[in-house]
Amino acid sequence: MASKVALMALFSVALLFSPSQSAVFSVDLGSESVKVAVVNLKPGQSPISVAINEMSKRKSPALVSFHDGDRLLGEEAAGLAARYPQKVYSQMRDLIAKPYASAQRILDSMYLPFDAKEDSRGGVSFQSENDDAVYSPEELVAMVLGYTVNLAEFHAKIQIKDAVIAVPPYMGQAERRGLLAAAQLAGINVLSLINEHSGAALQYGIDKDFSNESRHVIFYDMGASSTHAALVYFSAYKGKEYGKSVSVNQFQVKDVRWDPELGGQHMELRLVEYFADQFNAQVGGGIDVRKFPKAMAKLKKQVKRTKEILSANTAAPISVESLHDDVDFRSTITREKFEELCEDIWEKSLLPVKEVLENSGLSLEQIYAVELIGGATRVPKLQAKLQEFLRRKELDRHLDADEAIVLGAALHAANLSDGIKLNRKLGMIDGSLYGFVVELNGPDLLKDESSRQLLVPRMKKVPSKMFRSINHNKDFEVSLAYESENHLPPGVTSPEIARYQISGLTDASEKYSSRNLSSPIKTNIHFSLSRSGILSLDRADAVIEITEWVEVPRKNLTIENSTVSSNVSAESAAGNSSEENNESVQTDSGINKTSNISSEEQAAAEPATEKKLKKRTFRVPLKIVEKITGFGMSLSQDFLAEAKRKLQVLDKKDADRKRTAELKNNLEGYIYTTKEKIETLEEFEKVSTSEERQSFIEKLDQVQDWLYTDGEDANATEFQERLDQLKAVGDPIFFRLKELTARPAAVEHANKYIDELKQIVEEWKAKKSWLPQERVDEVIKSSEKLKNWLDEKEAEQTKTSGFSKPAFTSEEVYLKVLDLQTKVASINRIPKPKPKVQKPVKNETESSEQNTENSDSNSADSSSSSDSSVNSSEGTSEETVTEQTEGHDEL
Repeated sequence: MASKVALMALFSVALLFSPSQSAVFSVDLGSESVKVAVVNLKPGQSPISVAINEMSKRKSPALVSFHDGDRLLGEEAAGLAARYPQKVYSQMRDLIAKPYASAQRILDSMYLPFDAKEDSRGGVSFQSENDDAVYSPEELVAMVLGYTVNLAEFHAKIQIKDAVIAVPPYMGQAERRGLLAAAQLAGINVLSLINEHSGAALQYGIDKDFSNESRHVIFYDMGASSTHAALVYFSAYKGKEYGKSVSVNQFQVKDVRWDPELGGQHMELRLVEYFADQFNAQVGGGIDVRKFPKAMAKLKKQVKRTKEILSANTAAPISVESLHDDVDFRSTITREKFEELCEDIWEKSLLPVKEVLENSGLSLEQIYAVELIGGATRVPKLQAKLQEFLRRKELDRHLDADEAIVLGAALHAANLSDGIKLNRKLGMIDGSLYGFVVELNGPDLLKDESSRQLLVPRMKKVPSKMFRSINHNKDFEVSLAYESENHLPPGVTSPEIARYQISGLTDASEKYSSRNLSSPIKTNIHFSLSRSGILSLDRADAVIEITEWVEVPRKNLTIENSTVSSNVSAESAAGNSSEENNESVQTDSGINKTSNISSEEQAAAEPATEKKLKKRTFRVPLKIVEKITGFGMSLSQDFLAEAKRKLQVLDKKDADRKRTAELKNNLEGYIYTTKEKIETLEEFEKVSTSEERQSFIEKLDQVQDWLYTDGEDANATEFQERLDQLKAVGDPIFFRLKELTARPAAVEHANKYIDELKQIVEEWKAKKSWLPQERVDEVIKSSEKLKNWLDEKEAEQTKTSGFSKPAFTSEEVYLKVLDLQTKVASINRIPKPKPKVQKPVKNETESSEQNTENSDSNSADSSSSSDSSVNSSEGTSEETVTEQTEGHDEL
């Protein structure tokens, strides 16, 4: 509840600054599950909330399945995991940009029996049994992300495309590029990737005040497949807002350490192995249940539940019906035995925290809090080991272990959005989790310290821009690589991440070498580290400096009684334009002459210009071509176009399937509810004959029989046609049934208003005498006309059979009453006229007489007095002006 109040306060003034349709969302994309949060500014609702799925759950399985010609996502795919494990794709986030051998090792360790193949880039792809199509991990992740878009848009009831996606900190360059490509395929405009620890830190600090106390906080996150610990420093600084000094909160990520192969899944695998051995011993005969994917899928599903039970109990059962070859498996395990099986995991779980503390130089006493996030942190033994190491009686659990990251990412999305303004700000300083080096290679390029340099130190602030400059005159190559081969992302075997060919430098050197170079030709190479933590080479320019003699106006030419001053500036433009356009000499001369003819002749005798040595700078844009193959390169446009086409076909097919299912449900629901009404509602006999009802029931039975036979494979159009046929018979009957009660209610409403109108007219006469009588009479006539119409129609209805079309409808009555109410409201809005203001004639006359007396003292002629008052000074009285104006009007 406190967090909801904080979020409401956070966005309390956002509505004043944001369009009603502004909305963004965030995605916490995990190995096993995915969560979505939406920021949508609408009155009466929480500005930020977690979107629920079709099963009303706040997190969804990150699964894709192809079965019986259909693609299934999320919960639908999860329902097939135990029966068709080879068709339900999981762990796809962790397989993006992984070499085939590394991906296969992950699949084997998780007992995932996918039909995996090595693709042209050396990565993994999957052959679908459904349509023989081959899908990459990027395409399958794009399908999961497309599912999150649907959840967000259904939750917000508007279209949303802007999002922030949370990723584990150890994700390398290729993985981040691949994830952005997947989001692009899903139609998402990614505002930024955000590291999971930064999302949690945002959620932690957004409702706190650090102006009086800074603090170091460790965020310990153990999820399904990985673990990391982040040291974050929260503080405040003085800033200006609307001219006032304010305190602004901020946080800086100091360090992050991780184990990408340690998580809740690895605990579950210990139990899987333990129970597999038990089952093998139970059945005997040399049977190994591990060789049967369907059996292992069943066992893994039940083991997950067993582990969850052990978090709250000291013992837990496991039961799997027909685990293999129709043999049931039942067993129990104690928490003590589970902790024994995972003994080495508990020690490994402490390493990220130990490394963070060792590298920070901080003592345990200097750590303000250790916040636990991630589902696996609920395991009691893990908490106990952390408490023991950190020497704390209690660990901090102020954040929701499952939703802290996605909610923090949503705050980041709101902050980056153009359409949403945060009331409270929290500055975020995150850093690159890997260091990067740049290396130059080319002809005549010496291999020394300058050819290989550290470009991005580890934990360098993101986003950032950098550039390097080299003195060289021939085309060359630029390579980007991870700083250390001992600190690479999971599964990465080569430190190189990108290689580029820089061309155009040789041609530029030849073109300008004959001119007077003032310094050696150099090349500036510009790099950027994006908000998403992706390093890229943005552009390269050749810089040529030339010294030449140029004619310029003579400076400080002084002549007697004459001064000539000249200001000359020769500037070289910088930018990406051609070298011809970059050359510029600008002259601005100002000459001030105050001389006689002889001085002008002297000035003419002196030279007007002089030669000066000027330096000109040319910047020539160089061509950049990506050369690296494999995971360092971006996905080709051809690949993306083909992937987009495949996804669009699947999306259309999904939409058709959902529409077909919806129409089938509508038809089935109509049949059942109609039969129930016919059998249970006595009023049905008042509006239909027995023959009508019998015929209608027969038609309902016919369609119902078709629905469960030939209709099983029908399409949406066929379901709609049969529903329309039934409604053509049923709608008139149901309309007459509705009018049985609706029509009398409408008549009662009309008569009641007619009576009220009489009182309204009386009040008009008593309190609003200014109302036009003809308008009042018109309303009275309309009321009488409505009353007569009601009487006539009711008399006609008494003569009409209940089985026939009604003489009039409730809708007709309400429309006539509404028309009458509109006329009454129009008259009610007529304002009371303002009283006419009489002009104070008497006072004006007195004032005029006074002015006349004053003017008589100077002249006996009254007309002269009048002229004098008109031509008087600014002090002329107001009454005099009024009098003269009135006199003018009379003329």
